[in-house]
Order: sequence, then structure tokens, then C-alpha cells
Amino acid sequence: MPTITVRPATREDAEFLVRGNASMALETEGISLDLDRLRDGVHGVFDDPSRGRYFIAEAGGVRAGQLMITYEWSDWRNGVFWWIQSVYVVPEARRAGVFAALYSHVRREAQSAPNVCGIRLYVENHNERAMASYERVGMKKTIYQMFEEDFVIARD
Repeated sequence: MPTITVRPATREDAEFLVRGNASMALETEGISLDLDRLRDGVHGVFDDPSRGRYFIAEAGGVRAGQLMITYEWSDWRNGVFWWIQSVYVVPEARRAGVFAALYSHVRREAQSAPNVCGIRLYVENHNERAMASYERVGMKKTIYQMFEEDFVIARD
């Protein structure tokens, strides 16, 4: 595998991000996302940076993976958690350090930002491969369970 570099995503990466998000949802949760809604959501991040930021991993100049961070204020810590979302690595680049490179890049940025108190993510309960990847980079399972009421995506 060529050297992996990480950079901020640009609007020119939007279709790669849309395809990656759609593929990730289908692979991990069996959900086919509405591509028009998803495309608007991806562009929404570029339109309003307070919503989050995307990063792209490239291997030899070719897009190999993606990751988005969003923000959550913690009154307990008087700081911001960066939430990792929309992680996707193209199949041919898996198990080659793409996620590790993305995480390392985001971790360095988070540690250098004075108001960031930590990094979090959520993962589908049965996605053992992803959980192993997160543990390999030093993340730890929390004591929390996640609950939601989703008004958009209906699950079977």
C-alpha cells in the first residue's frame, strides 16, 4: 500500500463522501439511504462548518477513506467532544492503516485545540471489525448505551 496522507475534504470530494456514506450504511446496518437527502447533508457540512468537518485519506494520491467530526459541548468538562462519524474505507484499502491514519490526524488536531476535551464515536453493536480497529488505535469502550428516536430513517 502506498503512503497514506490525510487532508481536509473539499467540495470536490462530495460525491466520494456521498458514495462512502451510502456504502457504509448499507454494509453496517443494511440501510439504503436516500441519496438526494444524503448529498444535501454532505453539502450541508461544507455550507455550515459549525456542523462538522470531513477528512479524506489518500493512498498514493487516490481517495481511500473518509471520516467526519461533529461537535458536542460538555458542561461537565467545559469543553467540546469531537464525535467521529461517517467513517468509511474503500474495500481495496481496508486493513492497510487508512482508519489509523485518519484517527491519528484527527487526534493530533483535537489535542492541539484548547477547547477539545476528548474524542468519541458510536458503532453498530455487531460491527466487531470496526470495534477492533477502534481499540487498536487506543479508544476504549464506554459505560454508556445509546438511545434515539429517529424521525428520518425507518429501520425494518
